[in-house]
Amino acid sequence: MARIASLATRAGSMIEQIRSRLLAPEARKTPPTFSTAQLATLCGVDKAHVAYRISKDDLPSGRLTPTGGKRIFELAELQAWARTYRADKMRPAGKKAITIAVGNFKGGVAKTTTSMVLAQGLSMRGHRVLAIDTDPQGSLTTLHGLLPEAEVSEDMTIAPLCDGSESDIRYAIRSTYWDGIDLVAAAPFLFSAEFALPARQMQQSDAEFWNVLNVGLDSVRDLYDVIVIDTPPSLSYVTINALWAANGIVVPVPPSGLDFASSAQFWALLADLGANLDGQSKGQHRKNFDFLHVLLSRVDSADPAMPAVRSWIQATYGEYTLPVEIPKTSVTSNKAAEFATIYDVQKYEGSAKTYKRAADAYDAFVDLVEQSVVGAWAEPAGNVP
Repeated sequence: MARIASLATRAGSMIEQIRSRLLAPEARKTPPTFSTAQLATLCGVDKAHVAYRISKDDLPSGRLTPTGGKRIFELAELQAWARTYRADKMRPAGKKAITIAVGNFKGGVAKTTTSMVLAQGLSMRGHRVLAIDTDPQGSLTTLHGLLPEAEVSEDMTIAPLCDGSESDIRYAIRSTYWDGIDLVAAAPFLFSAEFALPARQMQQSDAEFWNVLNVGLDSVRDLYDVIVIDTPPSLSYVTINALWAANGIVVPVPPSGLDFASSAQFWALLADLGANLDGQSKGQHRKNFDFLHVLLSRVDSADPAMPAVRSWIQATYGEYTLPVEIPKTSVTSNKAAEFATIYDVQKYEGSAKTYKRAADAYDAFVDLVEQSVVGAWAEPAGNVP
């Protein structure tokens, strides 16, 4: 055990050194800036219209680069434009945040990257997002620039919610480097929640261990447009809470045989669990999901087995399979190594074609999920948990 403790210390030190080098000189993540072309594309207009609108001086005008040749916009400025030009996709008055759980019982399927990109992409499109990390590994927390072991305290996580010392998640919410995204972090000590939740159930006969996070979110559903929850790669008590707090589920599935088999187990166990919990629930309605999406992730076109497994996935999940595939590219691999996503990229040094292929895929994914969010707002309020 002494050797294991030594290894843990060395690993933690190395992570800190890597972060310091990657994020120098601030040692903190900073959001990207955006060009006129990027802003125009997001708003569905051309650059000439952007110039015209800037002349009216009723939207943020950005700033010119030192050479005066290009105009760039900060993230908050981009969001102001998005809310104006995409008003039909914003949360209607009287509607509540749509909660999305990103889950799979297998690791290595790009679940955390999918959660982060979804939060960032929706934020860029003008939505106010709360990201919740429920995985004790804290990968989503790391992508936000925090070291789970060193910089996350218990009151920044869902742990107090799970042990009953808190009933409202607002205590845990913190702002992040990315304007428009707030975070509830995670750290290894969150493993204690797996004991706290069943213990509460044993001590309180009227407790509903699966509904703790759902109830804890009630007070913030008017404050955000979308809540994105990254879940552990297992059917744990915490995962169950994340799924039962959600209006929609996104399941990333790489087109490999093992990942496909794992996804089948996910749905089978979720169905059994749902039937059991619906029977125990004291509520007046059964659990409903507004949407269920299967996302083909980490698609490697060079893998000879990929076409066959892709056809299995599409034949099995049919209309639940999103019509977009996230490619496995050097862009996404490099950014993951830098504790970042494709939306954090300010300037990609590699192939422009490769970057565009990855960026277009993620943009299409976010757009499709946003359509489901807007559709959920159009549904009767009774469907919201």
